[in-house]
Order: sequence, then C-alpha cells, then structure tokens
Amino acid sequence: MKTIIAACSQNLSGSRGSVQAALRTLLAVPWPSQKDIRSWLQLLSVLQWVLSFLLLGTVSLVVLIYLLFTSFWPIPVLYLAWVIFDWDTPENGGRRLPCLRQWSVWRHFRDYFPVKLVKTHDLSPSHNYIIGCHPHGILCVGAFCNFITGSTGFNELFPGIRCFLTTLAGNFRLPIFREYLMSGGLCPVTRRAIGYLLSQNGCGNAVAIVIGGAAESLSCSPGVTTLILKNRKGFVRMALRHGAHLVPSFSFGENDLFRQVVFEEGSWMRSIQQRFQKMMGFAPCFFYGRGLTSDQSWGFLPFARPITTVVGEPVTVPMIPNPSRETVDKYHELYIRSLVKLFNENKTKYGLQETDKLHIL
Repeated sequence: MKTIIAACSQNLSGSRGSVQAALRTLLAVPWPSQKDIRSWLQLLSVLQWVLSFLLLGTVSLVVLIYLLFTSFWPIPVLYLAWVIFDWDTPENGGRRLPCLRQWSVWRHFRDYFPVKLVKTHDLSPSHNYIIGCHPHGILCVGAFCNFITGSTGFNELFPGIRCFLTTLAGNFRLPIFREYLMSGGLCPVTRRAIGYLLSQNGCGNAVAIVIGGAAESLSCSPGVTTLILKNRKGFVRMALRHGAHLVPSFSFGENDLFRQVVFEEGSWMRSIQQRFQKMMGFAPCFFYGRGLTSDQSWGFLPFARPITTVVGEPVTVPMIPNPSRETVDKYHELYIRSLVKLFNENKTKYGLQETDKLHIL
C-alpha cells in the first residue's frame, strides 16, 4: 500500500510539474501587440470589401437558385417578388443607410492604405454637382472610400453635401448585392438615375462618376497617368441640362494598388478585352496584388499604398435643357483644363515627379 501511495504521489508531483512547465511556456509566448491587432483588422476590412464586390452578387444568385429546389423555395420566391416591386428604386435615388457610412470597419479600411481626402475649394449646398473621379484604377478604392464611407471626413469637409457614387447598372440586377450597394449610397450610372439626383432630390447633391470607366482600367498600372476622357462628354451634357457644376477630382496612388498585365493596343488579347467590355460593361483585367500572409505573397488584395484624393475647383455650369454640341465641347474643355491644373499643382506633393504629365485619350 505504501508503495502504491508513493507512486501516486510521484505521478501527481510530475503532473503538477508538467502543468507548471506548460504555463511557463504559454506565458513566454509574446501576445499580439496593439499594432499587430490593428494590422489584422485592417487586412480583414479590406478582405471583406474585396470579397463583397467580387463575389457577393454571384454567390447570392447561386444560393437563391439552389434554394428554389429545396423546401426553402418560398425564400427566393418572396425575394424575387420584392425585387420586382422594388425594381425602380436604384434609379430613383436608391435607399442609403447613413449608419452604414459610419461603420468602424471603414476606418480600418481607410488606415490600411491609408486613404486621405483633400479639399481645395468649398462646395455650396445651394447647388448640385457632378464630381469626376480619376483615374479608375482596378477597383476604384479612392472613390469608394472617400465618397461612400464617412471615414475620410467628407461630411465635415463639405457640410450640407450629400454624395452619391455611380456604378454599372448591371450590378443592381444581382440579388442581395443591389441592397448592399444602395445602402451605401451607390446608384446606376444611367441618365435616369443621375437626372433624378440632380433634379428631383433637392439641392446639395454631389454625384461622383468614374469618367474613364472600365475602358480606363485596361491601362491601369503603377506610374501610368493615362485617362480615357477626350470623347467622354455625356457627363458634361447631363451637367448642362440640370445646371450642375462640374468638379474634378484625382486620386493619387490609385494605380499603384495592383500589378496588371497590360496588353498593347492592337494585340489580340487587347481586342478581346475591349469586345468583352462593350458587351458586358466591364473589362476582364489580369491583375494581382498581395496575399493574406504577407506583402511578398501573391493574391487578390490591394497593396498597402497611400491614396490621396484631391477635390478641385468647381467649374460653374449654366442650366441649358438642350445644349448644343459646341456648348458641350466648350464646358468639356473647361473641365479638362481644370483637371490638368489640379493634377499639375498636386502631383509632386503626392508621389509623382515634376516631369510626369497627364495623358488624356
């Protein structure tokens, strides 16, 4: 009996020693610092944004189709009825949720790059505006962060101005994704939607349009400052019809977020991209960014590069319901001059050289 008790005592003593050793090892492991936690939160905020824009619409559509063939079929049927009833809402100002702009996740999103908004002139709430966003880049990070989220202080810099960002009308035909877009203040880039915001939504509206669109994304690469603008005059015609002032903005650093395989003009791959863009509204770009593990790994997340969006001086536009081609050309030229001036005055402040020029195609 004494032998058994002694053996048990020895085992218990050994167990206590093992537990103590394990605790010492655990406590010796360094805990994540606040800096590490902030970095993870920033990475996760960007990850959810990229996944939302690339997959939310498609995945939602597949799930709803699958549910049609299960016992949960009333869910997609009821949602389809809701979409039919709500079909025109995106064209009539959308359904924005102010609380969504204030999500803390957008502050982490902002700090990942980081993104900064710079004001050069005031915008009066007694007018409406069309803000031209340049360049398009791959995913329009600067336009989204500054004009949709409240993380960079748009409301504080431009008090009394309600900002809306336009995107492809096809995005509002995707289930669930359409609700996500509208809640943030996005609207289709159509004449009807823009006209509603500029004529039937009161004053103090700013409609941000990425003028170059999908065609411009095909030329997006670090160090390139080429814009598709010379023949893009529809936004000027809309501004004249509704008397909305034109405001140029430029996001320095937007083209540095991804690396893209750029095919030369005239190549068969470039022609395929352009045909696809004309048919579908967006261009298939072959790009890559960083991975989840480190900056050196490859993935689909943007690189952490600073983006500074500078909002320029408004170009005063009169209201002309039926502007002539000459009038449209005149104000289009004034807008380009204002944009080039904005670029030249700020390029050396935000990472470009004095010799860099803005190429407009």
